[in-house]
Amino acid sequence: MERRKRNLIVALIAVIITVAILSSFGLSVFAPDTAKIVLPTAVPSATPSGEENGDLLRVEVTPQTVQNVISTLRRPESYGRTVTIQDIWGEGETEQGTTQAQVWVDGGWIRTDAVWPGGTVRHSIVGEDRFWLWYGDSQQVLTGPADGTSADLEGQRIPTYETVLALDPGRIIAAEYQELDGLGCIYVETAEDDAGHVERYWVDDDSGLLVRAERLTDGQVVYRMTAGALERPVPSDSSFTLPDGTVLHTVTR
Repeated sequence: MERRKRNLIVALIAVIITVAILSSFGLSVFAPDTAKIVLPTAVPSATPSGEENGDLLRVEVTPQTVQNVISTLRRPESYGRTVTIQDIWGEGETEQGTTQAQVWVDGGWIRTDAVWPGGTVRHSIVGEDRFWLWYGDSQQVLTGPADGTSADLEGQRIPTYETVLALDPGRIIAAEYQELDGLGCIYVETAEDDAGHVERYWVDDDSGLLVRAERLTDGQVVYRMTAGALERPVPSDSSFTLPDGTVLHTVTR
Protein backbone atom coordinates (compact mmCIF):
# COMPACT_ATOMS: atom_id res chain seq x y z
CA MET A 1 0.00 0.00 0.00
CA GLU A 2 2.83 2.32 0.99
CA ARG A 3 4.66 1.54 -2.27
CA ARG A 4 1.56 2.40 -4.35
CA LYS A 5 1.35 5.79 -2.67
CA ARG A 6 5.00 6.49 -3.40
CA ASN A 7 4.54 5.55 -7.07
CA LEU A 8 1.48 7.79 -7.31
CA ILE A 9 3.39 10.71 -5.78
CA VAL A 10 6.31 10.18 -8.22
CA ALA A 11 3.91 10.07 -11.18
CA LEU A 12 2.17 13.24 -9.99
CA ILE A 13 5.52 15.07 -9.66
CA ALA A 14 6.46 13.99 -13.21
CA VAL A 15 3.15 15.38 -14.54
CA ILE A 16 3.75 18.69 -12.73
CA ILE A 17 7.29 19.02 -14.19
CA THR A 18 6.02 18.22 -17.72
CA VAL A 19 3.28 20.86 -17.44
CA ALA A 20 5.83 23.40 -16.22
CA ILE A 21 8.15 22.72 -19.15
CA LEU A 22 5.31 23.08 -21.66
CA SER A 23 4.22 26.29 -20.00
CA SER A 24 7.72 27.75 -20.32
CA PHE A 25 8.67 26.69 -23.86
CA GLY A 26 5.57 25.45 -25.58
CA LEU A 27 3.93 28.84 -25.96
CA SER A 28 6.56 29.97 -28.42
CA VAL A 29 5.70 26.99 -30.63
CA PHE A 30 1.93 27.21 -30.57
CA ALA A 31 1.23 30.87 -29.87
CA PRO A 32 0.83 33.36 -32.78
CA ASP A 33 4.11 35.03 -33.98
CA THR A 34 3.24 38.50 -32.74
CA ALA A 35 6.90 39.65 -32.61
CA LYS A 36 7.83 38.96 -36.26
CA ILE A 37 10.05 41.66 -37.87
CA VAL A 38 8.78 42.90 -41.26
CA LEU A 39 11.47 44.29 -43.61
CA PRO A 40 10.47 47.22 -45.84
CA THR A 41 10.02 46.51 -49.55
CA ALA A 42 13.02 47.68 -51.57
CA VAL A 43 12.27 50.78 -53.64
CA PRO A 44 14.36 51.38 -56.79
CA SER A 45 16.52 54.47 -56.55
CA ALA A 46 15.45 57.48 -58.54
CA THR A 47 16.77 57.69 -62.09
CA PRO A 48 18.89 60.79 -62.72
CA SER A 49 17.31 63.47 -64.88
CA GLY A 50 17.87 62.73 -68.54
CA GLU A 51 17.24 60.04 -71.10
CA GLU A 52 19.13 57.06 -72.40
CA ASN A 53 21.33 57.55 -75.48
CA GLY A 54 22.65 54.13 -76.47
CA ASP A 55 24.41 52.75 -73.41
CA LEU A 56 25.08 56.24 -72.01
CA LEU A 57 22.82 58.30 -69.81
CA ARG A 58 22.21 61.77 -71.18
CA VAL A 59 22.41 63.96 -68.11
CA GLU A 60 21.38 67.57 -67.79
CA VAL A 61 24.06 70.08 -68.70
CA THR A 62 24.49 73.63 -67.46
CA PRO A 63 27.25 76.22 -67.92
CA GLN A 64 28.60 75.09 -64.56
CA THR A 65 28.63 71.34 -65.31
CA VAL A 66 29.16 71.10 -69.07
CA GLN A 67 32.96 70.73 -68.93
CA ASN A 68 32.68 67.86 -66.45
CA VAL A 69 30.10 66.15 -68.67
CA ILE A 70 32.28 66.48 -71.78
CA SER A 71 35.35 65.20 -69.94
CA THR A 72 33.55 61.94 -69.07
CA LEU A 73 32.47 61.13 -72.63
CA ARG A 74 34.17 58.11 -74.19
CA ARG A 75 36.10 58.79 -77.38
CA PRO A 76 37.13 56.29 -80.07
CA GLU A 77 40.77 55.23 -80.11
CA SER A 78 40.85 54.80 -83.88
CA TYR A 79 39.04 56.88 -86.49
CA GLY A 80 39.42 58.99 -89.59
CA ARG A 81 37.47 62.03 -90.79
CA THR A 82 37.71 65.14 -92.92
CA VAL A 83 37.75 68.61 -91.38
CA THR A 84 36.88 71.86 -93.16
CA ILE A 85 38.17 75.20 -91.88
CA GLN A 86 36.58 78.39 -93.20
CA ASP A 87 37.89 81.92 -92.65
CA ILE A 88 35.01 84.26 -93.45
CA TRP A 89 34.85 87.96 -94.13
CA GLY A 90 32.62 90.36 -96.01
CA GLU A 91 28.91 90.99 -95.66
CA GLY A 92 26.78 87.86 -95.60
CA GLU A 93 29.78 85.52 -95.38
CA THR A 94 30.48 86.16 -99.06
CA GLU A 95 34.25 85.73 -99.00
CA GLN A 96 35.97 82.68 -97.62
CA GLY A 97 39.35 81.05 -97.36
CA THR A 98 38.91 77.29 -97.00
CA THR A 99 41.29 74.66 -95.66
CA GLN A 100 40.50 70.97 -96.15
CA ALA A 101 42.17 68.48 -93.84
CA GLN A 102 42.17 64.71 -93.56
CA VAL A 103 42.76 63.49 -90.01
CA TRP A 104 43.63 59.93 -88.92
CA VAL A 105 43.83 58.93 -85.26
CA ASP A 106 44.99 55.52 -84.05
CA GLY A 107 46.36 54.32 -80.73
CA GLY A 108 47.37 57.79 -79.59
CA TRP A 109 48.94 58.76 -82.95
CA ILE A 110 47.53 61.58 -85.10
CA ARG A 111 48.24 62.30 -88.76
CA THR A 112 46.88 65.39 -90.51
CA ASP A 113 47.16 66.30 -94.19
CA ALA A 114 45.81 69.81 -94.77
CA VAL A 115 45.40 71.70 -98.04
CA TRP A 116 45.55 75.45 -97.37
CA PRO A 117 43.63 78.05 -99.42
CA GLY A 118 46.68 78.80 -101.58
CA GLY A 119 47.19 75.12 -102.37
CA THR A 120 50.03 74.45 -99.93
CA VAL A 121 49.82 70.97 -98.38
CA ARG A 122 50.90 70.67 -94.75
CA HIS A 123 51.57 67.20 -93.29
CA SER A 124 52.00 66.44 -89.63
CA ILE A 125 52.24 63.40 -87.38
CA VAL A 126 52.04 63.46 -83.60
CA GLY A 127 52.77 60.56 -81.26
CA GLU A 128 54.74 59.57 -78.19
CA ASP A 129 55.09 63.23 -77.17
CA ARG A 130 56.74 64.30 -80.45
CA PHE A 131 55.62 65.91 -83.70
CA TRP A 132 56.91 65.66 -87.28
CA LEU A 133 56.01 68.38 -89.81
CA TRP A 134 56.70 68.81 -93.53
CA TYR A 135 55.17 70.52 -96.58
CA GLY A 136 54.17 69.09 -99.94
CA ASP A 137 56.67 66.63 -101.37
CA SER A 138 59.58 68.02 -99.37
CA GLN A 139 61.94 65.56 -97.72
CA GLN A 140 62.81 68.12 -95.05
CA VAL A 141 61.00 67.27 -91.83
CA LEU A 142 60.79 69.47 -88.75
CA THR A 143 60.48 67.54 -85.48
CA GLY A 144 60.30 68.39 -81.81
CA PRO A 145 58.40 67.76 -78.57
CA ALA A 146 54.61 67.92 -78.66
CA ASP A 147 52.59 69.18 -75.72
CA GLY A 148 49.46 67.61 -74.31
CA THR A 149 47.18 69.51 -76.68
CA SER A 150 48.89 68.27 -79.86
CA ALA A 151 50.81 71.39 -80.80
CA ASP A 152 50.75 70.62 -84.51
CA LEU A 153 46.98 70.99 -84.59
CA GLU A 154 47.42 74.54 -83.36
CA GLY A 155 49.11 75.27 -86.69
CA GLN A 156 46.24 73.58 -88.51
CA ARG A 157 43.83 75.71 -86.46
CA ILE A 158 41.71 72.64 -85.75
CA PRO A 159 40.19 72.87 -82.27
CA THR A 160 39.34 69.72 -80.33
CA TYR A 161 37.13 68.83 -77.37
CA GLU A 162 40.15 69.72 -75.22
CA THR A 163 39.72 73.30 -76.43
CA VAL A 164 36.31 73.32 -74.74
CA LEU A 165 37.76 71.82 -71.55
CA ALA A 166 40.41 74.55 -71.48
CA LEU A 167 37.86 77.37 -71.54
CA ASP A 168 37.62 79.62 -68.50
CA PRO A 169 34.45 78.29 -66.82
CA GLY A 170 33.46 81.86 -66.01
CA ARG A 171 33.21 82.64 -69.75
CA ILE A 172 30.65 79.90 -70.48
CA ILE A 173 27.19 81.46 -70.61
CA ALA A 174 25.19 78.74 -72.40
CA ALA A 175 25.21 74.94 -72.47
CA GLU A 176 22.51 72.62 -73.75
CA TYR A 177 21.75 69.67 -75.99
CA GLN A 178 21.16 70.46 -79.65
CA GLU A 179 20.73 68.44 -82.83
CA LEU A 180 23.27 69.25 -85.55
CA ASP A 181 23.04 67.53 -88.93
CA GLY A 182 21.35 64.54 -87.32
CA LEU A 183 23.84 64.28 -84.45
CA GLY A 184 22.98 64.77 -80.79
CA CYS A 185 25.44 67.38 -79.58
CA ILE A 186 26.38 69.29 -76.46
CA TYR A 187 26.39 72.98 -77.35
CA VAL A 188 28.65 75.44 -75.53
CA GLU A 189 28.77 79.22 -75.98
CA THR A 190 31.05 81.80 -74.39
CA ALA A 191 30.43 85.38 -73.42
CA GLU A 192 31.83 88.13 -75.63
CA ASP A 193 35.40 88.97 -74.67
CA ASP A 194 37.08 92.39 -74.71
CA ALA A 195 37.84 92.03 -78.42
CA GLY A 196 34.21 91.31 -79.26
CA HIS A 197 34.77 87.57 -79.87
CA VAL A 198 32.17 84.90 -79.06
CA GLU A 199 32.99 81.17 -79.37
CA ARG A 200 30.55 78.38 -80.07
CA TYR A 201 31.23 74.63 -79.92
CA TRP A 202 29.26 71.47 -80.69
CA VAL A 203 30.52 68.19 -79.18
CA ASP A 204 29.00 64.91 -80.42
CA ASP A 205 27.65 63.16 -77.33
CA ASP A 206 28.08 59.77 -79.04
CA SER A 207 31.74 59.98 -80.08
CA GLY A 208 32.75 62.70 -77.60
CA LEU A 209 34.51 64.57 -80.43
CA LEU A 210 34.17 68.20 -81.42
CA VAL A 211 32.23 68.31 -84.70
CA ARG A 212 31.75 72.04 -85.18
CA ALA A 213 33.18 75.29 -83.87
CA GLU A 214 32.57 78.95 -84.69
CA ARG A 215 34.04 82.29 -83.76
CA LEU A 216 31.97 85.43 -84.06
CA THR A 217 33.24 89.00 -84.03
CA ASP A 218 30.66 91.68 -83.37
CA GLY A 219 27.95 89.12 -84.20
CA GLN A 220 29.49 88.07 -87.54
CA VAL A 221 30.88 84.54 -88.06
CA VAL A 222 34.56 84.93 -89.00
CA TYR A 223 35.75 81.34 -88.47
CA ARG A 224 34.03 77.97 -88.77
CA MET A 225 35.30 74.41 -88.35
CA THR A 226 33.13 71.51 -89.53
CA ALA A 227 34.02 67.81 -89.19
CA GLY A 228 32.71 65.14 -91.53
CA ALA A 229 31.40 61.70 -90.64
CA LEU A 230 33.65 59.35 -88.69
CA GLU A 231 35.22 56.28 -90.21
CA ARG A 232 35.83 53.81 -87.38
CA PRO A 233 38.42 52.39 -87.13
CA VAL A 234 40.93 54.00 -89.46
CA PRO A 235 41.64 52.06 -92.66
CA SER A 236 44.41 49.50 -92.24
CA ASP A 237 46.46 51.26 -94.93
CA SER A 238 46.44 54.64 -93.13
CA SER A 239 49.95 56.04 -93.27
CA PHE A 240 51.98 57.22 -90.29
CA THR A 241 55.14 57.28 -92.39
CA LEU A 242 57.70 60.03 -92.97
CA PRO A 243 58.79 61.14 -96.48
CA ASP A 244 62.00 59.08 -96.20
CA GLY A 245 60.00 55.91 -95.57
CA THR A 246 60.42 55.79 -91.80
CA VAL A 247 57.33 54.11 -90.30
CA LEU A 248 56.41 55.77 -87.02
CA HIS A 249 53.28 53.75 -86.34
CA THR A 250 51.54 50.76 -87.94
CA VAL A 251 47.80 50.24 -87.85
CA THR A 252 47.28 46.67 -86.66
CA ARG A 253 43.59 46.24 -87.44
